[in-house]
Amino acid sequence: MKTLLWGALPYVALALLVAGLAWRWRYDKYGWTTRSSEMYESRLLGIASPLFHYGILFVLAGHLLGLFVPASWTDAIGVSEHSYHLLSLFSGTLAGVLALAGIAMLLYRRRFRAPVFRATTANDKTMYLFLTAALVLGMWSKLAHSSLSGGYDYRGSIALWARSLFTLQPDTGRMEGVPVLYQVHAVVGMALLAMVPYTRLVHVFSAPVQYVFRPYLVYRSRDPRLLGARAERPGWRRIGG
Repeated sequence: MKTLLWGALPYVALALLVAGLAWRWRYDKYGWTTRSSEMYESRLLGIASPLFHYGILFVLAGHLLGLFVPASWTDAIGVSEHSYHLLSLFSGTLAGVLALAGIAMLLYRRRFRAPVFRATTANDKTMYLFLTAALVLGMWSKLAHSSLSGGYDYRGSIALWARSLFTLQPDTGRMEGVPVLYQVHAVVGMALLAMVPYTRLVHVFSAPVQYVFRPYLVYRSRDPRLLGARAERPGWRRIGG
C-alpha cells in the first residue's frame, strides 16, 4: 500500500494530467473553457469568484514554497524555523479562509440559483466535491497539528518525498509516520490534479499570455469623403425612395 500510494499514484496522476491536457488540446479546444455562468447570475459571482481565486493562488504559492524550497534555503536568508512556521501558519490560514469562503459562496450560488443549478453537470459536482475536500483537509491538517509554539515539520518528511518524485526515485519511507490528515490530503490532492484536464479546472492552463504581446487594435472613424457623392441613408426607408 505504501508503494502504491506514494510510489505509483503520483505518476499515475501526472500521466492522467499530461494525457488529458494533450487530448483536450487536440480534440476539444472549443471546450477548453470554464463554461462561465455569469449570464445566469453575476452579483454573487462578482464577490465569490475573486475571493476563491485569490485565496487559491496564495494556497498554491504556499504549497510550492513549502514543498519545493528546502529549509536550508530559508535558513540561508535568515528565516528561522520558528519564523517560517508562523508565516506558514498565519498566511496559510488566511489564504485557506479566503478560498473556503469563496468556494462556499460558489456552492451556495450553484445550489440556490435555479438557472445556475440547471447548468451544473455531474462533472461539476464531482469537481467541487474533490476541490472542497482538498481545501478542508488542508486547513484541518494544518490547524490540527500546529500551535504558536510549533507544529508538524512537513518540510522534513512530505517535502522530501515530493522532491524525490522528480528524480524518479520516490522516497516512500518519508511518508511513514506522517499524520493521517496530511496523508489523506495528499491523496485527495493527487486525485484532484488528475481530474484537472477533464473538468472546468482545465482553464488554469489558459493564461492569456498572448494578449501581452499582441499588436494594438486601431479603430478609425468612417471618413465621409470615402462614401461617394450619395449620402448614406438610414436602414428603414421606403422602397424606391
